[in-house]
Amino acid sequence: MKKLIVSVVVFGALLLTHAPQSQAQATKGGAVFLPATDLKWNDVPEFPGVKMAVVEGDPAKGPAHFFIRFEPGFTATRHYHNSDHHVTVVAGTVVLTTQDGERRLPPGSFFSFTGKTKHATKCEGATACVLAIDSRGKWDVIPEATGRTEPKATEPKAKEQLRP
Repeated sequence: MKKLIVSVVVFGALLLTHAPQSQAQATKGGAVFLPATDLKWNDVPEFPGVKMAVVEGDPAKGPAHFFIRFEPGFTATRHYHNSDHHVTVVAGTVVLTTQDGERRLPPGSFFSFTGKTKHATKCEGATACVLAIDSRGKWDVIPEATGRTEPKATEPKAKEQLRP
């Protein structure tokens, strides 16, 4: 469990430190166009198969629009984000688990997490999951504190304490 929590924290930190800058350029008339073929996907170090393509803004500093891609089978343990965000599932089936239960969201689905909603994320099936994210502030990934503590190596286990 600790290893998974550490992975989520490291993922968030690496995502922020290696997030590419905005790719979108406004036209003279104020419109922005960025065809899917022009997206520049960047690997998230230490997480094979996780990629990010920033469209507008800088997720490490504030509000941004970006895509994130998870390979099939990717999971992130229960966590939350400090910023409210609104997400459209572009490809794959994303499974989100909140205090209200589990939801399977196929392509075209929408979800929104506000107020630091705790959730776990999984990319289910044989297709990579692509999410279009509208983050209203700096993007981060904060693992949920489990409240459990592991016994220290110097502490006797409960069985040993009962011996005469």
